[in-house]
Amino acid sequence: MSRFKRGAKLDSRAGFRTEKEEPAVPYGLLKTARKSGQLNLSGRGLVEVPQSVWRLNLDTPEEAKQNLSFGADDRWWDQTDLTKLLLSSNKLEVLSEDVNLLPALTVLDVHDNQLTSLPKSIGDLEHLQKLCLSHNKLKELPEELWSLKNLTCLQLQQNLLEELPEGVGQLTGLDDIDLSNNQLTAVPDSLGNLNRLVKLNLSHNKLRSLPLGISVMKNLRLLDCTHNQLEIIPPILSQMASLEQLYLRHNKLQFLPELPSSRLKELHVGNNLIEVLQAEHLKHLNTLSVLELRDNKVKILPEEITLLQGLERLDLVNNDISSLPASLALLPKLKILTLEGNPLRGIRRDLLTKGTNELLKYLRGRIKEDTDCKRDEPDTAMTLPSQAKVNVHAIKTLKTLDYSEKQVVCVPDDIFDAVGSEPVASVNFSKNQLAAVPPRIVELKGSVSDINLGFNKLTSCSLEVCMLHQLLHIDFRNNLLTSLPMEFKSLTKLQSITLSFNRFKLFPEVLYHVPTLETILISNNQVVAIDPLQLKALNKLSTLDLQNNDIMHVPPELGLCSSLRALMLDGNPFRSPRAAIVARGTDAVLEYLRSRIPT
Repeated sequence: MSRFKRGAKLDSRAGFRTEKEEPAVPYGLLKTARKSGQLNLSGRGLVEVPQSVWRLNLDTPEEAKQNLSFGADDRWWDQTDLTKLLLSSNKLEVLSEDVNLLPALTVLDVHDNQLTSLPKSIGDLEHLQKLCLSHNKLKELPEELWSLKNLTCLQLQQNLLEELPEGVGQLTGLDDIDLSNNQLTAVPDSLGNLNRLVKLNLSHNKLRSLPLGISVMKNLRLLDCTHNQLEIIPPILSQMASLEQLYLRHNKLQFLPELPSSRLKELHVGNNLIEVLQAEHLKHLNTLSVLELRDNKVKILPEEITLLQGLERLDLVNNDISSLPASLALLPKLKILTLEGNPLRGIRRDLLTKGTNELLKYLRGRIKEDTDCKRDEPDTAMTLPSQAKVNVHAIKTLKTLDYSEKQVVCVPDDIFDAVGSEPVASVNFSKNQLAAVPPRIVELKGSVSDINLGFNKLTSCSLEVCMLHQLLHIDFRNNLLTSLPMEFKSLTKLQSITLSFNRFKLFPEVLYHVPTLETILISNNQVVAIDPLQLKALNKLSTLDLQNNDIMHVPPELGLCSSLRALMLDGNPFRSPRAAIVARGTDAVLEYLRSRIPT
């Protein structure tokens, strides 16, 4: 006999149904959240937040209604208020006004959703410290948002904002705000009230000008205005006393900005409309170590380029330069000069491919040919032997001690004797056969700020180097180093270190303890791992070159190193991130890594 009653209606889909649909938010998660104060609902495909989440700290739990006995760990009445709610990577189009039922929230993360607006009740979250709204479809922000006086982090990148209200200036506790990748045509003067900001990202908008109000941001170190429509940078911005890095790529600038900032070190103005470099612009930039002018229309590099005495890297790729001034060789710190894509005449093409050192050597030769000065005076009874071996003129006028390319195993004492009491800022002992750092280098500790010991046979870094407390830059490339001494952390002013082409198997532990570092170049070694949490503490680090090492795993937490502007990972055996992501550049890699952080 059939087990179905005759005449009964059958549902053809009944066999495919489950007995009970799974809830959008498992009850176990809510139970755990009452104890921990944290609830992670990221990546669950939510189209709305269940009411049980908003009422988490209000409603009596289900188990309390079942007349059960409770152990010490299950006493619902001892619950913790929810302080951290993660709702990222869902499909939320609306955030309920009931968000104010969680008044203890300090972190609310709703990035990567479909939000077009925010509830007015968000202004009731008076304890909120971090609000992540990036990668949504927000076109405007509620006035109530500006009442969140405890907010320190506000992430608004990748939205559709066309206007930023003056009210943003009321969030004076902010030390992190990201407004990149929106549709902003202007930003208000009140932005200058955010005087705790260290980094301000306004890139990928439609800005035609910058507000004069931001000139009072005394702590701002990095300002990124890449990919806008700026035609001029107001000179008043030079009052930003801490500004060190200025990114103005892909705008409509016709001249270098006149920014006589005492601390500006990097100026990136690639992909603009600059045709002329004038002395009145260059004289304001004498603290620069990096000047990036690629993809402009510069025709002439003026003799006044020598005003940039601190310049270490000059990028002139893809301009209209036909000749180089010999005075370029008088820049004492210039290490990287890129000229590809220029119609240069009078310089052999093979010379251009040999690198910066050879090109500068050629230009120095031109200087010698064009002057009547005698460089090689014969030794006399009144002449120190060292004067025949070292350029005393360079010591006195350029503050440079150059004893490079001699292929010697030690630096003679009379080289140091020639220095006498002269303050030397730059030392070049590269391209020799030195097995140890010259001990007498400690005699220069009162003045030396730049040392080049590259292309030698150093197996260790002597403690004398650790006593050079004025040191800003040191170059150890192409040696035999495997470690650095912990005493290295006494170099409290060190900004850049080059360790490429050595024999490091471990990332030097001491570098994590040098908070002033801005550039670490450690490519072509055998480094197997890095510690992203310690690296994050280096909040000035903008360039990290780890190319051609043995890194099998790139830790996702590396994406939290928000100060990085250039992260180079090519030539390592890791599989993730994929080569296609690495090829897209630093921002894409960091964003990918952040998306992989376990929550």
